Parts: sequence; C-alpha cells; structure tokens
Amino acid sequence: MKALGKLEKKRGITLYDALKPVPGPRDLLIQIQMTAICGTDINIYEWKEWAQKTIPVPMTIGHEFVGIVADVGKEVKHFAIGERVSGEGHLVCGFCRNCRAGRRHHCRHTLGVGVNRTGCFAEYLCIPEENAIKLPAEITNEVASIFDPFGNAVHTALSFDLIGEDVLITGAGPIGIMAAAIAKHVGARRIVITDINPSRLELAKKVSAVRTVNPLEENLSKVMKDLGMDEGFGVGLEMSGNPSALNDMVDAMNHGGKIALLGILPSQVSIDWIKVVFHSLVIKGIYGREMYETWHKMISMLQSGLDISPVITHRFSYLDYKEAFETMAEGRCGKVVLDWQPAKKHLSEIEKLELLQPAKQRTNR
Repeated sequence: MKALGKLEKKRGITLYDALKPVPGPRDLLIQIQMTAICGTDINIYEWKEWAQKTIPVPMTIGHEFVGIVADVGKEVKHFAIGERVSGEGHLVCGFCRNCRAGRRHHCRHTLGVGVNRTGCFAEYLCIPEENAIKLPAEITNEVASIFDPFGNAVHTALSFDLIGEDVLITGAGPIGIMAAAIAKHVGARRIVITDINPSRLELAKKVSAVRTVNPLEENLSKVMKDLGMDEGFGVGLEMSGNPSALNDMVDAMNHGGKIALLGILPSQVSIDWIKVVFHSLVIKGIYGREMYETWHKMISMLQSGLDISPVITHRFSYLDYKEAFETMAEGRCGKVVLDWQPAKKHLSEIEKLELLQPAKQRTNR
C-alpha cells in the first residue's frame, strides 16, 4: 500500500510502499478515506527537537483520519465491514490504576498512533476495536477527519463550566478557533481570542464571530474595557504554547478564575506565582481527549448545530503531500486535509504514460 512516512532523520517525509497491515483478533482494518495534518506532524516533518527524541525511524506517521472498516479480527463484536469510523489515537494499557478507574486518558503507558507506532497516513490502518468510533451519516468525511484536534478543543473548553462566563483563548490555531466556537455554542458570554497571525484571527471571526485581538496591535486591558468587563475573565484556554500569552492570561483572569493549558509551553517558563496564589487561580493541564466521553460530546454538539467545517481551509490529494505540508508549515491556513480515495487524477506520471500504450505493452500490475 502507499503510505507517508518518516524514513530519514532529516526534514521532510516520503511517499513509499509499505506493507498492508493485518488485523489481530480484536483489531479493525480501516481503509483510509481522508486524513488531516496536525501540528505534531509538522514537528515531525521539520524534524524538530521533540520529534528527534520521540519518533522511531522509519515509520508511517499521521493520527487524524476517517475511513471504512475493510476487515475485522475474529474477536471483534461491535463493528462490521463497511461501517464508517474515526478513531482515538491513544492506545492505553487497560490495566494501570487510571485505566481500571475509567480514566484511560491518564494512562501512564499510552502509545500514540503516528507517534510511537504506525500512523494513518496510508491506504490502510489497523487499530483496536475499542479505539474506533462509529460516525453518524450527517457528519462529513472532512469534519470526521479532524475529530482528533476537535476532541482536544472539546476536552479543553469543557474542562470548566462556560455558561455565562467571559472566556479568554490565547492562540488562534485550528484548535483555539474550534474552542471559541464550542464556548459560544454552549453559552459563554464574551469570548476573546488572541494571536499575532492576522490570517488566523480572520479565520476565527469567520468560524464563530468572536472578538479577536492581536496583542502586538491592541492592549488586552483596553479591549476588556471596551467590552464592558469590570472584572477579569472567568475561564482561560491557553492554546498557543507561548510564555507571553500565558502571562497575559494570568494578568487578565478574575480572582478564582480557571485556566486550562493545552499549548505545549517551554519546560522553563516563568509566571507570576504570587498572582496565581493570591488570586486563587486554578490551572489544569490537558492531554488528548477523555476516553470516551469527549467523543460523545463532540458528536452530540455537531448534531445540535455546532459547525466547525470553516476551520478546514485547504484540501489536497495525498500525492500532493509536499505542497500540503508546506502550506501547513507556513501557518496561513486552518486545517489541511489529504484525500486518500483512489481517483484517476491520482495516477502517477508513469501510470499515465502506460495507459497511453497498447494494452499488450503495458507493465503487468
């Protein structure tokens, strides 16, 4: 099968021929229809420090996907061939204290699809039955392909009660933008999202019509006054991984405010701990999705009118992966998706030339 993998310890990825996986007794074999590129994939593509320490080479990468069940292991009970699915990309041990207590997203032995083991940027993927999620017909393939980051946004945004709250989101990447849409959908009062990337601030306005702020051009304190905010934000969602953004958030929080951290901050970050203590701030780290309550809420909100489709801005064939990855790396986009469904336009140049030859002269395939 065709796959996109990290085959060399340098910048870039490679389209190559990989072995088609064989499902184990409790696995699903999924024929991939569409995948999405994540910031993690860009980290791997650019071969940054985290990737160098984490990614086994060679390996197929990718963890955001939607596909059709092509085969099932003999012990699979809840899925049938032909069903459309997405899947949880964190594989857990099932036996540690957290797993047995139903807190599987806190498993100490988690393995990530496309990070620690074979990923979904391929024509087929195998995952355990328990990691697969059936999809309602009304959810499109494009939206289903970004369920993984959508789940990050849902987990982060719904960590605290948002009804009637003023919410500050730092970082207008796709996850931050989706979190803003979620906050509006569930009843937050005022929602402000900050970023220094003008194109992403414009996208945030299109997705959920929230107040956008470029901190290089506007003072957050003045914006709060303009919005009629006499007190600070009740909830903060840190999505940027930027130390300055986190410090701005701490300064802008109301006493007793709650902060959820999803952005990956540098290991050594200084914040005003006096404010954290004396303002009674609550800080919670977020990792992945709650398995599997987040997935239930994701689907339920989409069925009740939440629309995240505008966050998808670019679509490519998997054969155009280089352009897709460079588009994502430049940052002037929302989510970028790759289509893996076979079509004549996806033929290689060699295959196109062969089709022009008489049948008896064509390579035996």
